[in-house]
Amino acid sequence: IRRTTKEVHKSRLKRRDEMRTNYMMTVDDVMNELGVKRSKAYSILKQLNDELAKEGYVAVRGKIPRLYWETKFYGCSQRAG
Repeated sequence: IRRTTKEVHKSRLKRRDEMRTNYMMTVDDVMNELGVKRSKAYSILKQLNDELAKEGYVAVRGKIPRLYWETKFYGCSQRAG
């Protein structure tokens, strides 16, 4: 089955959006994951971002890479295995 250029482009955009969505955790994700209030979630994000910055990585305020989150909270990425 051959796909049109438009279909291929649409598929790539969808994958890119899914990747963006899943790559970074937001304050709402932290609230849902831990069952904490917004202020506590921001506090946790700030602490983790400070750790990233201290290690020389670029930290984005209010977001944290999901892989880093999983490593810090679960000891390893849940994607492994």
